[in-house]
Amino acid sequence: MLNAIIRFSLKNRLFILFFSAGLMVYGLWIAKDLPIDVFPDLNRPTVTIITEAHGLAPEEVETLVTLPLETVLNGTPGLLRIRSSSGIGISIIYVEFKWGTEIFRNRQLVTEKLQLAKERLPAGVTPTMGPISSIMGEIQFVGLSSPEGRVSPMELRTLADWVVRPRLMSIPGISQVVVMGGEVKQYQILVSSEKLQLKQISLEALREALGEISENTTGGFLNLGDKEYLIRPLGRLETLEDIQNAPIGVHLGRPVYLKDIAEVRIGPRIKRGEGSINGNHAVVMTIQKEPGANTVQLTEKIDETAAEIQKTLPPGVVMEKDLFKQSRFIEASIDNVTAALRDGAIIVAIILFLFLGNIRTTAITLVTIPLSLLATAIVFKWMDLSFNTMTLGGLAIAIGELVDDAIVDVENVYRRLRENFAKGSPKGALRVIYEASSEVRNSIIFSTLIVILVFIPLFFLGGIEGRLFSPLGVAYIISLTASLFISLTVTPALCSFLLPRSKLIQHEKDSFLVRKLKAIQGRILKKTLLHPYAIMGGCVLLLLGALSLLPLMGKNFLPPFNEGTATIGVAAAPGISLPASDELGTRIEKALLAIPEVKSTIRRTGRAEMDEHAEGVHWSEIDVDFKEGGRPRHVLLDEIR
Repeated sequence: MLNAIIRFSLKNRLFILFFSAGLMVYGLWIAKDLPIDVFPDLNRPTVTIITEAHGLAPEEVETLVTLPLETVLNGTPGLLRIRSSSGIGISIIYVEFKWGTEIFRNRQLVTEKLQLAKERLPAGVTPTMGPISSIMGEIQFVGLSSPEGRVSPMELRTLADWVVRPRLMSIPGISQVVVMGGEVKQYQILVSSEKLQLKQISLEALREALGEISENTTGGFLNLGDKEYLIRPLGRLETLEDIQNAPIGVHLGRPVYLKDIAEVRIGPRIKRGEGSINGNHAVVMTIQKEPGANTVQLTEKIDETAAEIQKTLPPGVVMEKDLFKQSRFIEASIDNVTAALRDGAIIVAIILFLFLGNIRTTAITLVTIPLSLLATAIVFKWMDLSFNTMTLGGLAIAIGELVDDAIVDVENVYRRLRENFAKGSPKGALRVIYEASSEVRNSIIFSTLIVILVFIPLFFLGGIEGRLFSPLGVAYIISLTASLFISLTVTPALCSFLLPRSKLIQHEKDSFLVRKLKAIQGRILKKTLLHPYAIMGGCVLLLLGALSLLPLMGKNFLPPFNEGTATIGVAAAPGISLPASDELGTRIEKALLAIPEVKSTIRRTGRAEMDEHAEGVHWSEIDVDFKEGGRPRHVLLDEIR
């Protein structure tokens, strides 16, 4: 079969070359649209249930909300485990399903279970499913601030909730925008118990009346002649004065208005979280992406949308979008791996030329690298894989192996052509190339398969380890398999066009470097064969020495990354108030900004509404963005500690 492939490639040389050129163009087109991320998809199918239970203590939340929900959710098909967290006024439940289950089906199953649990929960408490998000979902922070103080915190929060967040949520690929900081606008009714008693209105009657005062109803239709009119009693309140003048009862035959028994005002809702940028209070928005979304492209779209939003904001309001971007780390990682691929290809080219001593043979061999990489990109598209540090790392490891098969084939073809030229009655060039390629086909196949087998154990890793490292093996194996097929098809076709006309096949000698290395190798082999037991003993000692060092080596799941940022968690004593915790966080920010290498800081203290990463007010998370250059990162982190 392999001989038939080689024979077909030589008979249809032009077709093979044009097909390869088309493959390269298609691969380039595919590669530019492949998703780019930090790591492979590590998301275990998880459904998050967030339940706000205002006014309940953690113990009550656990007993009245979390436990009933967990009880109902147990037994869901495909369920792996349930994790939960109960805090002041909030319950968060993480329902994890087995790998390979469909997330949309899982959410449907959870929705059915939640319907059964509603009657077991306290009145007014409704569980809500969080959006589908990614484990690396927090891709960008966006801030809204008023550096000159011209806009109040309440106005900033209103802009964030009703202008900025809806625009950001409309971007395809964004799953959630969590808003923290500022003051949430409320219409507050401060009831006077004395006036209630004087007007003989109960608190329960007042609550019922307030629930009905802001409604538009329908009065049906009125037909007059040949026209129809819709009757609509408009009762919806729009201003503070409308609320003040709302009738809530009758006393002694006269209507009682809300302003008669209560003070109505606009005020901030009770805060459970605060946001800050560079030590100044601001509204901080955390943008989360959907699994599989292209982080780099999504970040570019967010920046474009933010620039459009900035034009519509009132004077004195600044929308800051360059606080934290995960895309910076991704781009830096991709650039580093791309540089490694480029440098590896250059080194391979230099070594090939030094050993082969022929530009044509070097060029034929190097064609394997771009063809293999682009063929791998096409397979990535078919398998829904992304470019990330693991897949690109697999390609970087394979860069030297990609040319091995082609080197063996080209070198043997080159040698056979020289031998054929020296004969008195030489064979045809195509016949020589076919025989030379056929001679080494088994060696090429076996050597490639042996290398591929080394990476097979990666696919037997379970859990998150398998999800993380298997793409590395996939990238390596696909690229190596592609190089194998290229060496059986494209390489013989190129040899048939470039090598028979080469003047160097008229020389029987190897290149100068190869002759020198062969001479050195011969002397080393002679000495080695004279002392075989000493050589074998030395190898065994080296092996034992290496094994003895293994227990002394450090162990980490992942190596340290230089993202250009750092996250600092600040845990104050439980029971601390939000203002005190906020003040502590501000002092820490000021200290961080005094470090010359620190570019900016973002702080989130406490929690936001419907935040699946909710913490108590005693907890602050500070994200520090460093300037380029300066002292090494470990020195900065030691100083910060």
